[in-house]
Amino acid sequence: MVFIQNYLLKSVNKPIRNYLKSRFLDTLRITAKGGHGGNGLPKYGGVGGQGGAVYFVAKEGKSLRDVVKKYPNKRVVAGNGEESSKARILGRRGTDQKVEVPVGIRVLEQESGLLCELDEEGKTFLASGGGSGGCSGNSFLGKPGQLRTLTLDLKLIADVGLVGFPNAGKSTLVKAISNASPKIASYPFTTIRPQIATIEYEDYRQITIADLPGLIEGAHANFGMGHKFLKHVERTRLLLIMVDVFGFQLSQQHQKRNCLETVYALNKELELYDKTLLDKPCVLIINKMDKEGAVEEICKYEQYFHSLEDGLKMCPEELVPSKLLSIDAVIPISAKSMKEIEKVKQEVRTILDLKAEEKLQEESSLDRNEQLQLKLRERGPKVV
Repeated sequence: MVFIQNYLLKSVNKPIRNYLKSRFLDTLRITAKGGHGGNGLPKYGGVGGQGGAVYFVAKEGKSLRDVVKKYPNKRVVAGNGEESSKARILGRRGTDQKVEVPVGIRVLEQESGLLCELDEEGKTFLASGGGSGGCSGNSFLGKPGQLRTLTLDLKLIADVGLVGFPNAGKSTLVKAISNASPKIASYPFTTIRPQIATIEYEDYRQITIADLPGLIEGAHANFGMGHKFLKHVERTRLLLIMVDVFGFQLSQQHQKRNCLETVYALNKELELYDKTLLDKPCVLIINKMDKEGAVEEICKYEQYFHSLEDGLKMCPEELVPSKLLSIDAVIPISAKSMKEIEKVKQEVRTILDLKAEEKLQEESSLDRNEQLQLKLRERGPKVV
């Protein structure tokens, strides 16, 4: 009996294996409480100090894991205002709490929805205000600070988002074109958390690329990684769609898709999640061209990659999207043997530079007042 009890207790206390632990944290629920206002002093008309406030400040190099490490109970409380006294008629303000969060954070509240986006270094958001100090207007009683439960939702900020089904070779490509060292294996779902790598060029130009976990059909409805993956595509400027030249099949229970159908399936998932993602420039990468029969396979569908509309007649009904990706370039590669890797790097740079130039031309066509309003992000009456 004692043996059975010890065995059961041992199984309960067994630590989680390392590969099941996710070190990447992109959502955090945190409670912020402003400081209580100090009481006033009726005899001398003294005013209590204002309670401290809680601020979120965007900081490069920070992660939500750092926030949890500093605030393990996920609760941030600002200092209380000082009470008025004979020695100090005007009480001191309570100490503010400034919580450093990673750049790319969205601050959400259940009732109000999106409150703020901290997408720039140094950008600050008032999470909860401090209570007012006691004075004649409130019977010299300090007021409690604001209490809010907020969700910090991280969306990665990168120039390029790498999109594809599992085992398409995304991690191998990232390792080949950047300084990253992602885990690489011959089974699906090698990448279990997003990471940002950097493509470096000889003239010291740098482009960031987000290596994201593989999608599956139904990701828009939060199947698989679902929204946990797709939200990180929203802030990228270029989509790098990657497919296996021999297609994809998640398991024996799932239908086999050829490489053209795989492109339509990815198109459909992006469309169902957010149609605006399809407006981004796109480069299609056909991987594993080093394998036997790859050339014959790509020849079957090559004519449709540049014009997806022409290939809709070959697309299964359940995969037909209402809006198609606009593919700027199609590059057959072998990420494993490094074939055409330099072409991918140059094509990515060329398209990003071209789109940036087009944006500058659009902004320069605006009159001076419109440019100033765009820069300051202010709305108001025009000066005539």
